[in-house]
Amino acid sequence: MTTIGVLDLQGATIEHIQQLEGLGVGALLVKKPEQLQQIDGLIIPGGESTAIGKMMKRYDFIEPIQQFASLGKPIFGTCAGLVLLAKDLGGAEESHLNLMDISVQRNGFGRQRDSFEIDLSIKGIDQPVPAVFIRAPYIESVGNNVDVLATHDDKIVAAKQNHLLVSSFHPELTDDRRFLQLFINMVESKLQLQ
Repeated sequence: MTTIGVLDLQGATIEHIQQLEGLGVGALLVKKPEQLQQIDGLIIPGGESTAIGKMMKRYDFIEPIQQFASLGKPIFGTCAGLVLLAKDLGGAEESHLNLMDISVQRNGFGRQRDSFEIDLSIKGIDQPVPAVFIRAPYIESVGNNVDVLATHDDKIVAAKQNHLLVSSFHPELTDDRRFLQLFINMVESKLQLQ
């Protein structure tokens, strides 16, 4: 059975687990770096990117996640997870995992009170997907090998680079599982190649 881990340091972890189980895949809360060896794909959930970044350093997750990515294993970063995967944080601070060739603006859509929900058109999905934005970042620019999947107000809010997927929004907070299914498809495609 395909098993997808959810990094359990802070943020919306249980919602991701419930969505994964609803899609019929194994789900594991990842609390220790050695658990990365038990999973086929990793979700880095929303939360507070600075806090998650500090805990990743404290619990020695940085190099193991970079190693996980170097094996071509898929990683999906939502909201704070997007920030953590980025190579550039608009010059404001040092990047965390430094994996995806994107430049990110943290809290790009404003503070908590500026949160919103829209129907978002996403490349590869037929009908618009409900997307919840909470203190959401956006992608300012992408490298040549990054595929832009969705934009809102001319800002990039979903992208893919090889085995890395990111979204500014929280797909785990709606009943629509199609965007999460995109990630599961990436994980299963990788497993078929092994």
